Amino acid sequence: MTRFQHFAAIDWSGAAGERHRGIAVALCSQDGAAPQLVRPGHRWSRREVLDWLLEELPADTLVGFDMGISLAFADCGAFFPGWSESPANARDLWAKIDALCELDPHLAATSFVDHAEAARHFRRHGGREGEHFGGGRGRLRVTERAQEAMGCKPYSNFNLVGAAQVGKSSLTGMRVLHRLAGHLPVWPVDPLPQSGAVVVEIYTTLAAMAAGRSANKSKMRSYDELNAALQVLGAPLVPGSGPIADHASDALLTAAWLRGAAHDLALWNPPALTREIAQTEGWTFGAQ
Repeated sequence: MTRFQHFAAIDWSGAAGERHRGIAVALCSQDGAAPQLVRPGHRWSRREVLDWLLEELPADTLVGFDMGISLAFADCGAFFPGWSESPANARDLWAKIDALCELDPHLAATSFVDHAEAARHFRRHGGREGEHFGGGRGRLRVTERAQEAMGCKPYSNFNLVGAAQVGKSSLTGMRVLHRLAGHLPVWPVDPLPQSGAVVVEIYTTLAAMAAGRSANKSKMRSYDELNAALQVLGAPLVPGSGPIADHASDALLTAAWLRGAAHDLALWNPPALTREIAQTEGWTFGAQ
């Protein structure tokens, strides 16, 4: 996998509104230089990230997207059991979300989670929990079970409530993935091509754990913490001192981690990743 020349990490947000402090984009190159933020200090919109991926992404870049690229499927044999229009695979899921949310501004996914059938499977604000949510942390994908075995505490992408929820960012990210069709492949939903850029799902906690931090202390809020983690990875330090937003540090560290992890063939061939799982649930790069 030495063919990649650049490595990008996108810390994503599903929050309401146009521009988000929670979005950060970091990039580093194969030459070993320190990772850098793309447009430092800029408050990105989701559409701007989409445009950057389509128009400015360097050739042969491995792009890590911090979101869930799909929903649980294997546990019930469907994304939305009991719904006759439940999509058959991840790409159909992305298309359905994007179509139902066509009028939602800023690539939001409100219309999808409020859809009468889809809502039965989500936990939403106001104590609204659909009868098919499953209780607890909700339904998990096979890759999330693998993360769990590694010491993480993943939450279901069907959960849209609480500080730890990842559902909103995942659903808005799926709209972006749908719009990348024909431009950027998404592994493992798409086969890994011999050349060109590729998008993979990342979980920044896995990068932090590889850099010596524990799962429950994965957030780095100072340059000292970030640079200590980069040092463990053997990456050059990022200039700066004092506090740093954890969204920025997550992106910077994960870009540097991808540069090393991309060459590990085992990470591209996790034991539980079958063809059916790849096409329906996808996978988190780095989960084993």
